[in-house]
Amino acid sequence: MFQDNPLLAQLKQQIQENLPKKEGTIKATDKGFGFLEVDSKTSFFIPPPYMKKCLHGDKVMAIIRTEKEREVAEPQELLEPSLERFIGRVKMFKGKLNVAPDHPQLKKQSLKAKVKKGLKTDDFAEGDWVVAHLIRHPLKGDNGFFVEISKKITDADDKIAPWWVTLAQNDLPNKEPEGIDNWALKDDESLERVDMTHVPFVTIDGESTKDMDDALYAKKNDNGDFELTIAIADPTAYITPDDAMDKVARERGFTIYMPGRNIPMLPRDLADELCSLHEGEVRPALCCTVTVGKDGVINDDIRFFAANIQSHARLVYDHVSDFLENGSSEQWQPSPQIETVVRDLYDFSLARADWRQKHAVVFPDRPDYRFELSEDNDVVAIHADMRRSANRLVEEAMITANICAGRTLRNTFGHGVFNTHAGFKPEKINDVVELVNPQGEERFNAESIATLEGFADLRRWLGEQDTTYLDNRIRKYQAYSEIGNQPLPHYAMGLDIYATWTSPIRKYGDMINHRLLKAHVLGKEPVQTADETVGEELALHRKHHKIAERNVADWLYARTLEQEPAKETRFTGEIFDINRAGMRIRLLENGAAAFIPGSMILDNKQRIECDGDNGQILIDKQVVYRLGDTLEVVLADVSLENRSLLAKPTQVFADAPAQSEPTENTEQETAK
Repeated sequence: MFQDNPLLAQLKQQIQENLPKKEGTIKATDKGFGFLEVDSKTSFFIPPPYMKKCLHGDKVMAIIRTEKEREVAEPQELLEPSLERFIGRVKMFKGKLNVAPDHPQLKKQSLKAKVKKGLKTDDFAEGDWVVAHLIRHPLKGDNGFFVEISKKITDADDKIAPWWVTLAQNDLPNKEPEGIDNWALKDDESLERVDMTHVPFVTIDGESTKDMDDALYAKKNDNGDFELTIAIADPTAYITPDDAMDKVARERGFTIYMPGRNIPMLPRDLADELCSLHEGEVRPALCCTVTVGKDGVINDDIRFFAANIQSHARLVYDHVSDFLENGSSEQWQPSPQIETVVRDLYDFSLARADWRQKHAVVFPDRPDYRFELSEDNDVVAIHADMRRSANRLVEEAMITANICAGRTLRNTFGHGVFNTHAGFKPEKINDVVELVNPQGEERFNAESIATLEGFADLRRWLGEQDTTYLDNRIRKYQAYSEIGNQPLPHYAMGLDIYATWTSPIRKYGDMINHRLLKAHVLGKEPVQTADETVGEELALHRKHHKIAERNVADWLYARTLEQEPAKETRFTGEIFDINRAGMRIRLLENGAAAFIPGSMILDNKQRIECDGDNGQILIDKQVVYRLGDTLEVVLADVSLENRSLLAKPTQVFADAPAQSEPTENTEQETAK
């Protein structure tokens, strides 16, 4: 008799209007209740009945009331849904179609669903992967949650699911662009290509590489200096800014690289065939010549030009490295001419590496982890590939080429597509100074490390330390690398300018720089300029590609390591992150990331402290782990559903009452 009483409804509304309101994000739990996270330090309990109106991750406005002497939040208004377009798996409930979102906190949510017009319900089975869209939400006045399936990604048991699902999740293409029957050269009529087919260029790539985009030649002069020529494949000879294919390339931004497969930015008939610098085949190229001193200094005689070139030898990284490091290679016996070119390139790379080691920033060698897959897409092995002599040779040539392009674009046009890095975040510089000047030392100051030279000096000093603890701490204070159209420095490399043009088959920004460099060669206005939006576009593409690469790797790691907890296999882990819940480590044997919760280090909250601010874990106020430390671990759990690894140290800390003074044993454990 009271439910339709307008006076009671008005009174209820007035009471709610007078209650305090808080904006926050919903954090769900497995037990039906949840929390409204207002900020990092403030949260409110949400009882199970209220949680039925929202999903984990929803941003909401909630009223705060007191129930049973406890402040609770009741979500009232949806500010931003956690789900809009999402990936999920089909769940059949009493013959009706449902979708469970593919998210660790939402997998138990079974949302009623329908299929988009044009699809058939009968084509969907339990466990199938789908793209869905949330179309109804209780906080919008709807009667429950409801979703619409717009696309089937793949079947439940498809072994290629990690790739197809990840690509769909990031709204990325799952195949290369369609090629055309007849590619035609579309060079500017006044662009003359120098015939350099007689120059003994070499390509050095992986054994399976098909899109070979750089060829190198070097000659050491009698005075010890090097004449270096870099030839780069030229897809802009076939694609103009007005072509439909150029729009496709810009929309993709980059070739997508994932474990076991890649999705090219350009059609394979162009990237792998017509533009690829195959041995013995004449190809159009954009070239740069420059003299590099025996001291590694890049001279000012930089010259860009268009040419027709021919690779005289298709070489493989490992074969060349064996030859350079051991004096011979079973798989490769070069002709005297090619051997001379390779040795001169190697000597050039040593000179440049030495210069960068002294004047710029050289990153420490770390392995590249590579999945070897069977034809059935099972992981056969995970290889840890270290960069060797031939890899460094090519790397130094590409860095030199990109410095030359950066200088030329800066001097000619004042804009281009530049890779930049701003050093430390301005608000963190004083924190850095405090970290690197212990006990009142004044080796570095805020003014010096804000400069390119000072930043590079600090990074070189960090590389000389006995541990990587400070390096790991300080990296969190650095800005992110960016792509932009202004000629700004790249602090992280210690370089005053850097503009890539060496991978136009794989990077759209490099295609833009090719067109700018051709305009420089012709002395004309460019047919395409680097506008202000291109950097943001490319950065967004790069972000999604990196997420996709990491997600597929996580999936494959979970598949591969599923049986290791039962085997109690021991791994070496390096700590790369510490937060209040525990620490994240990288398994050095295979590159997998795993989480170690604080409770698996010591299940006593009073004695253990996970200090994320200082990158340390303490027991009884004594430091036991720091960022950069390595430790022996076993995997405690591998979740195929969440694609995550849980680990625990093999070193056991006894759960004894905390002591006011550390004992001898405690000091020994800390020292370990």
